[in-house]
Amino acid sequence: MAGHALDCNRETQTLSERMASAVHTLDPAALPAAVVAKAKLCLLDFLACALASRDLPWGRQAIAFAARGEAPGRKAATLIGTAHRAGTADATFANAVLGHGLVRDDMHLGSVSHLGVVVLPPLLALAETRPVQGRALLAAIAAGYEAGGKLGRMILDVEVSRIFRPTGITGPFAAAAASAKLLGLSAAELGAALALAANTAAGYNEWAATGGSEMFFHPGFAARNGLTAAELAATGATVSATALDGERGILAAFHKSAAPPPPAPFTDRFEILDVFFKEVPACNFAQTSAQAAREIALRHSIDTRDIEHVLARVPYAAAHYPGCDCAGPFERILQAKMSIHYNVAVALSKRDYDEANYDPARQAEIRRLAALVELEVDPELTAAFPARQGAEVVVRLKNGEAHRFRAADVQPAADDLVRERFASAAVATLGESATRELAALVESLETVPDARRLGPLLGVIDRSRP
Repeated sequence: MAGHALDCNRETQTLSERMASAVHTLDPAALPAAVVAKAKLCLLDFLACALASRDLPWGRQAIAFAARGEAPGRKAATLIGTAHRAGTADATFANAVLGHGLVRDDMHLGSVSHLGVVVLPPLLALAETRPVQGRALLAAIAAGYEAGGKLGRMILDVEVSRIFRPTGITGPFAAAAASAKLLGLSAAELGAALALAANTAAGYNEWAATGGSEMFFHPGFAARNGLTAAELAATGATVSATALDGERGILAAFHKSAAPPPPAPFTDRFEILDVFFKEVPACNFAQTSAQAAREIALRHSIDTRDIEHVLARVPYAAAHYPGCDCAGPFERILQAKMSIHYNVAVALSKRDYDEANYDPARQAEIRRLAALVELEVDPELTAAFPARQGAEVVVRLKNGEAHRFRAADVQPAADDLVRERFASAAVATLGESATRELAALVESLETVPDARRLGPLLGVIDRSRP
């Protein structure tokens, strides 16, 4: 099938054209106050994760990759928390990996995706290279979340997610929509960007069983591919208008051609408003079980040596997501962060979610407790998912006592906690003065005439250089 340019004025538009038209006509001046507030929190949450991840193995690897051969002509965008600058594509890749480094980045349940970590890196890179009004940046953020959320709702389910990484599918699409919106592309060009991005959907879930670090790089590939798709579209690249909903498009690839599309973008509820911030630095599907277990630990004085058995009742999707139903052995950090068993054991024994708890080699008691945890699919919780993500934990003691707690839904991290985590990570890396300036800039972004200052504030001064 030959490629052809998109015609956004055709009477019957394809899915990519309809989405492109909606994103193109999104008025930055008309963003609802709740969307503005959420977009700023998403940015702070992303920055907190990225700043805290720069010394992790995958963070160091992404930084080293992006910073290679820093020729003056390529120094365009800041690598967060470092003295390095790189071209926009490389900076986008590295910063996306950094943002995903803690497995604590924001979550969109409808698409089972981490959208901020693919939307924000290309926008920060682009905003550092040209004048960008704060309102325009906020609109691009909302557009990226909207596109990724809507596509994810159409494709992602339990069966698809067993093999394919959700963020690898939705990520390029979200990044392309955000980048194209910020670049000011026409509706036809924006549609081309979305169609091109759909051709880069990738990422598999084999890492969940092995603890392999490819998971951390998925958002880097996705964000960079989305940016590239937008920049190619700006050059006039021609595409298949039916790349999404055609006979051989992405919906057909995942056997979703007959699925009814979700409401048109921005007509029902902005997808960004359905994003939540994690309390637990671990898999989305482990969040509610860990919270229920912590509630039990806080309400009752339990000596973990007295625990005989722990039952975690969860939705079908949680029990069947790769890596979640694992009682050990745990050799790598990522295996611990994915396992519901391990997260329940962390909550019962430590009553907090400190990063140090997720180094399984140093946590013998947590590993012992995790082996006592059993998962059970709960029909009521399954029926409520994904609108709600509930869990129930039952702790049985050797003396016959039982303690239980049932949570109807996941408890998001409070807005104040998001800000506190940002401040903590930023002060440790950037210093108090830069942190105050950066926080003030983000909190007032809708009034900022030029957001280029964001990038330089995210870097550190290399005092070894003249």
